[in-house]
Amino acid sequence: MTVDNADGTKTEYRVWNPFRSKLAAGILGGLDNIHIGPGKKVLYLGAASGTSVSHVADIVGPTGLVYAVEFSHRSGRDLINMAKKRTNVIPIIEDARHPHKYRMLVSMVDVVFADVAQPDQARIISMNAHMFLKQGGHIVISIKANCIDSTVDAATVFAREVKKLQEEKIKPREQLTLEPYERDHAMVVGEYRSQKKKEK
Repeated sequence: MTVDNADGTKTEYRVWNPFRSKLAAGILGGLDNIHIGPGKKVLYLGAASGTSVSHVADIVGPTGLVYAVEFSHRSGRDLINMAKKRTNVIPIIEDARHPHKYRMLVSMVDVVFADVAQPDQARIISMNAHMFLKQGGHIVISIKANCIDSTVDAATVFAREVKKLQEEKIKPREQLTLEPYERDHAMVVGEYRSQKKKEK
């Protein structure tokens, strides 16, 4: 919806559906800080067709950048079409489990967001953090419990995944479940504290 302002400019308002976006669900659920703001560079893993990516692109604005990684070629086509309208989105049709394949396309980023329904979610975001995330940068990860281990309760899975992140120099800052928007999902925000020096 577009609204005409008194000064002659226009403001666009968009609906961000928390039932279709884990990031929106996390924000509405009460996350204090997703660390995505104007001018930030974001690596978005599991971009799908780009609906949530388009909202992130709007948040970071013209001075920010979103590197959107998606493995599925079908979703990737939609992602590429969305990126034609938003020049601050760089679509990358590649497997997030192999960040070396797109290392020449991605600069150092402030935030890595991951919504990848894979059993090794923590490892995937950690590999990407080690390669692209600035010292003191942040990760935001949507963890789908039954994708990792359907034999134990969700809280146990979340605790294990957080421990794996800690072992990768990611210090958890916030964690919440995504009820009522998503069942057996949690969102974790962490701060990256690598010991090794990053090359620019």
